[in-house]
Amino acid sequence: MVSQRAFTNLAVVIVTTLLLGACAETQFIAQTVKQVSNKSESKKSLSSSSYKIGKPYQIKGVWYYPKEDFEYDETGIGSWYGPKFHGLKTANGEIYDMNGISAAHKTLPLPSIVRVTNLGNGRTLNIRINDRGPYAHGRILDLSRRAAQLLGFEKQGTARIRVRILAKESRILATRLKGDAELAEIGTPITVDSLPKPKVSSQALPVIGNSDQNQQPGPNLVANERVLAAPENAAPKIGTVSLEPVLQQTRIFIQAGAFANFDNANRVRAILSSLGAVKVSPVLVNGRDLFRVRVGPIKSIADADHMLEQVIASGYTDARTIVD
Repeated sequence: MVSQRAFTNLAVVIVTTLLLGACAETQFIAQTVKQVSNKSESKKSLSSSSYKIGKPYQIKGVWYYPKEDFEYDETGIGSWYGPKFHGLKTANGEIYDMNGISAAHKTLPLPSIVRVTNLGNGRTLNIRINDRGPYAHGRILDLSRRAAQLLGFEKQGTARIRVRILAKESRILATRLKGDAELAEIGTPITVDSLPKPKVSSQALPVIGNSDQNQQPGPNLVANERVLAAPENAAPKIGTVSLEPVLQQTRIFIQAGAFANFDNANRVRAILSSLGAVKVSPVLVNGRDLFRVRVGPIKSIADADHMLEQVIASGYTDARTIVD
């Protein structure tokens, strides 16, 4: 009886040991799979969002030079892009969502955060730049369809806008993504957090100014987005519409260039005088006295597009459309 009981106990111990070993092995395998899966997901997340400046490139005879510019502040004509590009990759590897808040810029780092103001109605929106474009000469920014809706120019297709980089937010974003990329290279599993998603609440949007952009919202433009009367140095979150004071009238010019030497500027004025009214005016830029050469004012965006092409064809490929 004793030997039989001892044999039975020994058998139980052996079976238990085998079961525990199998359980531990299963646990080890599961943990290994989880770690590999986490690393894969992290790499996948990284690949969809990266910090990129890029090399110089040429479009339709015009060269563009991407660079970090945390003092960027420009006026011009904005447009939007939609269904044809929806679901495709952007220039920094993200997926373009025309119903999200994003934009394409020719030279600013990807991503950057900018504040865009519709100069016709004062609507202002902070936007994340994650793509290159627009490639029409007379445009300074291509926005997602949703961003164009919130700014109030989806139906018109274009608007006179001001684009200012938010230096602090853009620097923080660049530092984080650069750091993430360095960690990724040594195999550290990390995930790039997304920026806050758009939030809206009910309050009617007032319309100010008297430009042709001041139309009542159409069926695709929600007229009860949240509106904040924000001072210029405030920075509402991405997706929150605010209102800024704007001029009742704006004028469009084609700027052929800005020159340190007056004689050079005057020479350009003489060459372009056959195209229309050309003026040389002094301006202080970053502590430097320059002489800018501008054609205009020009009545419409369509006329400005045509004039810009003529100025570029005259050899001034750095010419751009300006709104004052």
